[in-house]
Amino acid sequence: MRLKDIGESGLIDRISKRIKVDKTVIKGIGDDAAVIRWKKDKYLLFAQDMVIEGVHFKRTDSPFGIGHKALSANISDIAAMGGLPRYASLSLGVPKNLSLRYVDDIYRGIKAIAKRFGVNIIGGDTSLSEKIIIDIAVIGEVKRNELVLRSGARPGDFVIITGALGGSIKGRHLSFIPRVDESLFLVRNFRINSMIDISDSLSSDLNQICRHSRVGARIYESLIPLSRESNSVKDALCDGEDFELLFTVQRKDFKDLLRKFRNRFNIPLTVIGEVRERRYGIEIVSRSGKASLLKPAGFAHF
Repeated sequence: MRLKDIGESGLIDRISKRIKVDKTVIKGIGDDAAVIRWKKDKYLLFAQDMVIEGVHFKRTDSPFGIGHKALSANISDIAAMGGLPRYASLSLGVPKNLSLRYVDDIYRGIKAIAKRFGVNIIGGDTSLSEKIIIDIAVIGEVKRNELVLRSGARPGDFVIITGALGGSIKGRHLSFIPRVDESLFLVRNFRINSMIDISDSLSSDLNQICRHSRVGARIYESLIPLSRESNSVKDALCDGEDFELLFTVQRKDFKDLLRKFRNRFNIPLTVIGEVRERRYGIEIVSRSGKASLLKPAGFAHF
């Protein structure tokens, strides 16, 4: 058997089943960030992601944008848990013939987004590499009563997204702003049952929420907001790297949530469907009204 036979999710599941943790770990492998016991009223959050040349960016892309993306993707994971990012450690692998200016611009991008969200860069490592590799770990914090996992969705919840989806590869994947402020507003004012950031794709990340929550869902093509760069609903469902928030909330809370969110933020907030019982699976309803199973699709590492 090869990696391509089980895919990235299969590999993560395989690893997680062989990993044992102690009681200090509230949530380990399987969410946007690990959750660790810390203070009486707070947990520590730990997220780690890397970006690799040829996979997440091209050498010809803006080095400032590459650095921005590398840290922003990790900050977005902290936001998806309802948390606040605090510290980051970064390791950089680079070819020895890469210009110093290029490397400086990567760090400029990292430092700019770190400053915006008050993240302290506290260490890391450098190494020779044939391709550019940036591996970043972020530590955040979250109040215990504000922590949100992927596993809390309940039948009857509305499925909601921030912003618009699709076409991020045309440039937005290097310039997006993590939804930290929006997440903090949501968790501090409402009961958010589940949440994830849309990094792989809408279809894949909705599948993650449903799988971890043991529920099904139904979403509607006509309700999915498309970005200006998106050519079709397929782009919104499959492209990934939108880094918007996908979350669920009881429908009775939505009108109040929408009104207060609109008063606070100048970005769309859209109901695209509802959570259902697990036996119904995950469905998408076309503009013509035909329902079909929604399979996870988008970028796959393996």
